[in-house]
Amino acid sequence: MSARSRAFIALVAAAAFWAGNYVFGHIAVASMSPFSIVLLRWALALIPLGIIAQCLEHPRWKELLAHWLFLLMQAALGMFAYNILLYAALHVSTAFEASLINAANPALIAVAATVLLHERIGWKGAVGIALALFGVLIVLTQGDISTLFRNAFGPGALLMIGAIVVWTAYSIAGRMGPRLPPVSSVLVQAVFVVIGMGAAAPFVGVTLPTSTEAFASLLFIAVFPSCLSYVLWNVALTQIPSGMAGVFLNLITLFTAIWALMTGETITVSQIVGGLVIIGGVMLTALSKRDDGNHVEADVSREV
Repeated sequence: MSARSRAFIALVAAAAFWAGNYVFGHIAVASMSPFSIVLLRWALALIPLGIIAQCLEHPRWKELLAHWLFLLMQAALGMFAYNILLYAALHVSTAFEASLINAANPALIAVAATVLLHERIGWKGAVGIALALFGVLIVLTQGDISTLFRNAFGPGALLMIGAIVVWTAYSIAGRMGPRLPPVSSVLVQAVFVVIGMGAAAPFVGVTLPTSTEAFASLLFIAVFPSCLSYVLWNVALTQIPSGMAGVFLNLITLFTAIWALMTGETITVSQIVGGLVIIGGVMLTALSKRDDGNHVEADVSREV
């Protein structure tokens, strides 16, 4: 098997593990608070992340820590706020529904990048963004767009919308910030989150998993989405251009559907239709960037 073929397999596996964060996060929040999941997830991930960062990137820690203020801000946005909102959403909605709304995040990032970074979208990108947002509306309204004028969105949908807005801010800040080794940066951000949340834990309270399923879900989240996905992604990027690799992120929704069906979740027709529209819109946006000759920088921290 060629190195390029192994890279494609690595990208598929990374997307599958990130998808597991939705399904097993949905299981974990049944017995643990979102605060507890975020704190314990990154606390458990610190040692393997440290080993991976040192072996793969051999970071110059002094130079990396010189950017501590930027990393602290990114930790607050991407690792704390995004994950708190995500797990809160998973507490009141299904994993598949949450992943579908999250699938529109690349389109939202594209809009923000156009406004703030003056990146070009082109007509394909504009159509793709419109399609992705229309797909989200199909999911949110369960296929009946007229409900937008009659009812407010449910709490799960609102929390996920908040999550993708936070992740957009995290991604744009990452593009504007210094170029740092990705796994090592994730490690430093995780340390900041664990220290900050650990200090708040005596006042907020921490709930431990009360079932075997919840404990296994927490371990899965700590090992696979938090650690192995980053390794596989970075290994693949040594063989595959980042713009091409970014397209594989669209597989997250597909794998979430597979994980969800395996764990007994029900998937509706409107979710399937909305998901297909979202993925089509995001892929059209990605193609527009390639056609315009812009280098698409895939965010390695796309699904922490």
